[in-house]
Amino acid sequence: MATIVVAQKAVAVPYAPIVLAAALNNPAVAKVEFKDVSTLAEHNNATVALTANGTTLTTISSILRSIVRSHKNTLYGTDPASTSLIDDFIDRSQDIVNSSDFKVLDVIFQQLNHHLTLRSYFVGSKVSVADIALWGALKSNAIFARQLKTGKDLGVYLARWFNHISAQAFVETALADLNKAIESCKVTKSDQGSFDVNLIGAEMGKVVTRFPPEPSGYLHIGHAKAALLNKYFADLYQGRLIVRFDDTNPTKEKLEYEHSIKEDLLLLGIDSSVVSYTSDYFDQIYEYAIQLIKEGKAYCDDTTQETMRAERMDGIASKSRDLSVEENLRRFEEMKNATEFGQTVCLRAKISVDNPNKALRDPVIYRCNLIPHARTGSKWKMYPLYDLACPIVDALEGVTHALRTDEYHDRNPQYQWFLDNLRLRQVHIWEYSRLNFVYTLLSKRKLTWFVDQGRVYGWDDPRFPTIRGIRRRGLTMEALKTYILMQGASTNFITLEWDKLWAVNRKQIDPIAPRHTAVDALNKVKVTVTGAGPYHLKEVPRHKKNESLGNKKTAYGPTIWLDQADGKDLELNEEVTLMDWGNAFIRGIEKNAEGVVTSVQAELHLEGDFKKTKKKLTWLADGPELVKVELMDYDYLITKKKVEEDDDLMDLLTPVTEFKTEGVADGNVAELNKGDIIQFERKGYYIVDAVATSSSPARLILIPDGKVASMASKAAPVSQTELKDAKDAKKKKEKAPAAATAAAKGESSTPALSGKQAKAAAHAAAQKAVPTWTGPGPKPQEIADLEAKIEAQGLKVRQLKTDKADADQVKAAVDELLALKKQLPLRIEALAAAAASN
Repeated sequence: MATIVVAQKAVAVPYAPIVLAAALNNPAVAKVEFKDVSTLAEHNNATVALTANGTTLTTISSILRSIVRSHKNTLYGTDPASTSLIDDFIDRSQDIVNSSDFKVLDVIFQQLNHHLTLRSYFVGSKVSVADIALWGALKSNAIFARQLKTGKDLGVYLARWFNHISAQAFVETALADLNKAIESCKVTKSDQGSFDVNLIGAEMGKVVTRFPPEPSGYLHIGHAKAALLNKYFADLYQGRLIVRFDDTNPTKEKLEYEHSIKEDLLLLGIDSSVVSYTSDYFDQIYEYAIQLIKEGKAYCDDTTQETMRAERMDGIASKSRDLSVEENLRRFEEMKNATEFGQTVCLRAKISVDNPNKALRDPVIYRCNLIPHARTGSKWKMYPLYDLACPIVDALEGVTHALRTDEYHDRNPQYQWFLDNLRLRQVHIWEYSRLNFVYTLLSKRKLTWFVDQGRVYGWDDPRFPTIRGIRRRGLTMEALKTYILMQGASTNFITLEWDKLWAVNRKQIDPIAPRHTAVDALNKVKVTVTGAGPYHLKEVPRHKKNESLGNKKTAYGPTIWLDQADGKDLELNEEVTLMDWGNAFIRGIEKNAEGVVTSVQAELHLEGDFKKTKKKLTWLADGPELVKVELMDYDYLITKKKVEEDDDLMDLLTPVTEFKTEGVADGNVAELNKGDIIQFERKGYYIVDAVATSSSPARLILIPDGKVASMASKAAPVSQTELKDAKDAKKKKEKAPAAATAAAKGESSTPALSGKQAKAAAHAAAQKAVPTWTGPGPKPQEIADLEAKIEAQGLKVRQLKTDKADADQVKAAVDELLALKKQLPLRIEALAAAAASN
C-alpha cells in the first residue's frame, strides 16, 4: 500500500495525488494522510510525499506515475502510445507547478486549449491520469484561477474541460476529504497556539531535545506540556528525545516518583524505557567545577544563608569573593569530604556582584548534603545545583535545543555563561510559556502540603492537576495531548480556563461512551405504570450512534423509579416521554406534607409522538438487577482564580470539595470495570472509580463537560454576568444559520421584484457567499459534500456565461445553484441542532 502524506496548508496544494487516490477508491493501493502543516519538514519541506516499499517520492509527477504503474487500471492508457502521450502531459503539469511566469504559463494554457478543441479529455475518450495531473496543477495555480474567474485570456475549451473535470464525483470526493481535514484542525483563534517557530540551527535528523524531570513528585499537567513539546520538535525534525532524571537533590527524591514518571510518560506516548540521569555525570561535573575554580571563575563561600541573600539583593560582594585559587580548592575539598567546616561552605559562580539580572549575581552551584543518594550511595557529600548541572549535561549528551519555560528567562544568560566559560558545545535555548490554569496550584511544594495535611487522598486525587489526578477524573490522555498541541509553542503568559480542555475531552469520549441510567436514591419517586405488562428484559444498543459498542439489557415493568426533581416537575394529565420506551400520561401525583412527591400513577401511551412532548424522563424499572452507586463530584481546592505571591494559602482553601450522591443504576453497571467511561443520560459523563461488590456500591466520578456552569467554582459560583455572556455568545453563534434559514425560506418583508430587478436579484443571489458551518464540532461530511457541489455548480454557471450559452440553459444552471444554496443553511441548522442536543 502507498501512503500519500499531504501538507494541507501548502500555498500550492498538491491536488493531483489526492484526486488520483479518490479516483482509484482503493485504500489498499493508495491512502491519503493529511498533515496540518504548510510543508513536510521531514521530507525536505516538500508539500507531498509518497512512501511505499521503503522508497519515498516527493514530486507530484513521480508520485502519480508510481501509483498508476503499481496498480492495474485504465488511467495510464490502454496501449504504449497512449501511455507515452500521458507521460508527456504529466511532464507538462509539472511545468505548470514549477512556473509562476505569466508569459510561460500563457503559452502552456494556449497549447492545452488548442489540444482540447475537438476533445473532451487529453488522452482517449475518458479520464486518464493526464487529466488528473493537469487539473491538479491548474487548480493550485493562482494565475489560472484568476483567468478562470474573470473569463479573460483563457481559451473556452480549456475552461470547459476544467469545469467538467471539477464536476466529476471522484474530484468532489477528493475536495471534500481535503476540506474535512482542514475543518477538523480549525479551532477558535484564542484556543489555537502556533508551532510556526524557528528553531535556530535545526537540521533534519540532528535535532536532540530533552525532558529533565526531578524525581521528587508526580508529573502534573505543566510537565505534560514540557514533555509533549520536546517530543513534538524531536519528531518534527526526525531527531530524538532524551528523558533524563535530574537527580541532584537526594533529600527530596524517591524511587516511587521515578517509577510514576516513567508510567505517566508512557501514557503520553513517550518511551521512557531508556533514560539517563544527571548522577551519571557527577564525576564530569565535579571536574568542570574544579576548572572554574582554577580559572578564578568560582569561589567557596562560608557566608551565612541570610547574609548571602541580603548581599545578593543589595549587590554587595561576599567577603569570600576574592579568595585565592589555592584556598578555594582547599575549601572545595573540605566540601567534598563534608568536614565540619566544609558543611558551612557552598560553591558560587563568579559572574557578577551587581548585575541588574539578579540570577547572575554569583549563583550557588554546589552545596553539601549528607543524605545518601539513591544511585550513588554515599560516594558524594556535595551535589551540583540544577543551574550548573543542566547546561553541562545538555552539552555532554548532545542536546541541540533546550526548551525551557519562560520562568527560566532570567536564568538563561546564566546557562549560556556556563557553556561559554567551560568551553562546552553550544546548545540553543528556546522559551515557551508555562501552562497555568485558574483555581489551580502547580507548585510541587504546595501540592505536597495538601497531601501531607490529608486534604486529598494522595497524588492521584481527582482534584489534583497531576497526570494521575486528571486521569482519575476522566480525562483521556488523547484529549490532553490534543489540547496541549492546540496551545502550540506560544510564549504568551496566560492563565487558562479548564473548560476548553474538558470540552476537547467530551468530544472524544461522547462517541464511545455507552449510555446508562441512574436515579438518585434520596426521595426517588415510585411510578406505577398502567399498560406496562410484566417485568421483563430487552436488549437495546449501548449507544444508538455506535453499534460497535454492542447491546445492553434494559428492564421494563409495571413499577419504575424517577428522580425526585423530575417527579416535582410533573403535571396532572400531561403527556411525557419515558426515554427508550415511549410516551405516557400522568394520571396521579401524590405528595407528603413537605411537598415531596411520594408516588405517581402513569398510563402508557406508546402511540404518542415523542416529538410533541416537552419532558423526556430517564427512569429505571424496579427489579433485582438494579445496582447501588455512589456518584462523586468535586470542586476546586482553592477559591481564587489566580494566586498571588503574597496570598496566604489557608485563606484560599475551599471549605468543601467533595460531594457524594447515592443512587441506583441499571444492572449493566455491574459489568463495568475500573476506568470505564460511560454516560448516565441527563446526568453527565462518569468514570468508574471502583466497581460494585456484594458489600459496597460502585463508585463513579463525574467528568466535567466543559460547559460554563459545570466549570464554575461551587464555593465561588459563576456570576450572572458570566452566565449571560456565555448565553449571548451561544445565541450569536446560532443566529447566523437561523437567519440564513429564514432567508432560504423566503421569510422577508421585502416586496416582490419583477423584470430586470428580479433578474438582477437572481444574479446577486447566485453570487452571494454561502453560509458556513460554525459548529458545534467538526463540519459534517454532508455539509462538506454540499459545499463542494455548490462550488462545482458555480463554476458551471460562470463557464456557461463565458461561453454565452443559451439563456434557458444558463437559467437552469442558476436555478440549480440557487436550490443548492437554499438547501445548505437548512442542513446546517438541522445538523447543528442535532449536534447541540447530543
